[in-house]
Order: sequence, then C-alpha cells, then structure tokens
Amino acid sequence: MPSTAVIITIVIVVLSLAFDFINGFHDTATAVATTITTRALKPKTAILLCAVFNFLGAFMGTAVAKTVGDDIVSHQFMPQWVLIGVLVACIIWNLLTWYFGIPSSSSHALIGSLIGGGIAYNKTFSVVQWANVFDHVIVWLVLGPAIGFVLGYIIMVALNWILKPLKPRFVNRLFQKLQIVASAFMALNHGGNDAQKSMGIITMALLSGGLISTFEVPTWVIGACALAMALGTSIGGKKIIKTMGSGMAKLTPVSGFAAQMGAATSILGATIFDAPVSTTQVITTTIMGVGASKNVKSVKWGVAKNIIWAWILTVPLSAIIAGITVEILRLFIG
Repeated sequence: MPSTAVIITIVIVVLSLAFDFINGFHDTATAVATTITTRALKPKTAILLCAVFNFLGAFMGTAVAKTVGDDIVSHQFMPQWVLIGVLVACIIWNLLTWYFGIPSSSSHALIGSLIGGGIAYNKTFSVVQWANVFDHVIVWLVLGPAIGFVLGYIIMVALNWILKPLKPRFVNRLFQKLQIVASAFMALNHGGNDAQKSMGIITMALLSGGLISTFEVPTWVIGACALAMALGTSIGGKKIIKTMGSGMAKLTPVSGFAAQMGAATSILGATIFDAPVSTTQVITTTIMGVGASKNVKSVKWGVAKNIIWAWILTVPLSAIIAGITVEILRLFIG
C-alpha cells in the first residue's frame, strides 16, 4: 500500500502536468500567432512545429525550476497538500483567462499562487523570500517586456533600412520562410523557460514529501513536463492566437519575423538569469514595439491596455485564489 506522501505526490504530479498542458495550449499563441496571421504556415503545421520545439526546449536546463520550486517560498514551509491548492488556483486562473481570450501570464499566475498559498498556510508574509521575488519576478516583470519592446522596435527599423532596395514581393516570400525559423526559435525558448515551472513544483513536492533530499530535478520529471507542454501546445488556443496575431498591430512576414526574434532573444536572456519570465508578456510588447516602429498609431493601444491590466492583476488575484483554495482545503485536512 503506497504511503500518504506518495499518493499526494502522484496527485501533485498529475495537477502539475495538467497545469503544464494548459500552459501549452494557453501559450501556443506566443510562438505561432504571428506565423499564422501572416500565413507563413497553416495553423496545424505551425502548431505542430511549436509543439516539437517546445518539447526540445524543456531539456535546456533546470535553473528556472529551482527559482520557482525553492527560491520563492521554501519547500520547508509548503506541505504537499498546500501545493495542491497552489496548482488548483493556477489552473483556475489559466482557464478563466484562456476562456476570455486574455493572454495573461501562466508564470506569474504560478508565482502569485505560490505566494498566496505560502502566506495563507503559514499566516505570515515573512515566509516569502521577497528579495528573490524582486530579483527574479518583479525586475523581469518589467525588464523582459521592456527588452522585447526595444528589440522589436530596433530589429524592425534595421530590417526596413536593409530591405528598402528590394522588391516587396521578394521580401514577403523570403520572410515567410524565415518566419518558420523564428517560430521554431521562439517555441524552443518558450519550452526552455515555461516547462521548468512545472518541473520546479513537482521537485518541490518531492522534497516536501521526503522523497528526495536535495533540489535536483529528476530526469523523469523533465521528460514528463516536456511531453505535457508539447501535447498542450498541439491543441493550441485559437482565441489568444487571434488577439496576439492581429489584435494589437497589423503584421507582415517581415514584422512577424522581427517580433518573434526579438521576443525569443529576450526570453533566452531571462532563462540565462534563472528568471521565470512571462513569454506572453514578452511577445506582446515585442509586437507593440514592431508596430510602433512604423507608426505609434498603428498599435491598437486599447487592446494593449486591457492586456496590461491582466498582467497587473495576475499575481495578486492568483494569490487570493490560492489563499482561498488553501483555506478550503484546510477545512478538510486540518
């Protein structure tokens, strides 16, 4: 008969992979929206490409997993049943924002839920490692999207200058092909950053349950999270793809390429610094930067404003949902 810790761990693994799966179809738009909008690839082909490279990206490293799994709230202050509440809160937030087509951040939903769950269980704000939250979350909440915006703007300006002597028809045909490369690069970095978040939660659960002694992500956890995200990505999120691809600025193959390359580079930088950055936020601001390079008025700032509000509200609202969920679970457990 399996021990209670093993049974709860299995529940957490299932919920974590469900979160990863939902993250996959919720965030598919980050890699494929511009490619589909500019008709560089058909939707099914673009999503399949995204799924494959998301899977490969999950094997890029585990430093972000450590940030999520032990540097926000230590496993010592998070019993396994609390992690169940954290994951339920994340899933609720992701499904709500997916249903309404809002490209919110799965990353920050998870961080917010960890913070809310930790505070609710321990009845103190001091359990949160606020310095790490600032360094790895708050700083990159601003820095990641800002870098994306600047890179999108600069890359687009540079491409316009370089491509000016060439015929538009040739340029469009060339960049429809290059967009495929950019989509793969974007998906690779999305997998490299986002899949690690679920790895962090599962490893945290293994530590909390006494099933491992140090924070090292097991190989089977990496493989399972990679597969869950790839499967979720293969389904895709049509509502968010529409918002990301054409809701903020009109895109061409060249501007789509600039947006994807700028965003992927910014996400790669965040991963190097162990930061669980929001790929959704980065690609959103990069598209805005690309649009602004042509004309500030070409960006649909009304849509962008709604998305920014979703960013601002994600951490506190997911924290509140997690806190409520933990208190409900406490009624049954404690």
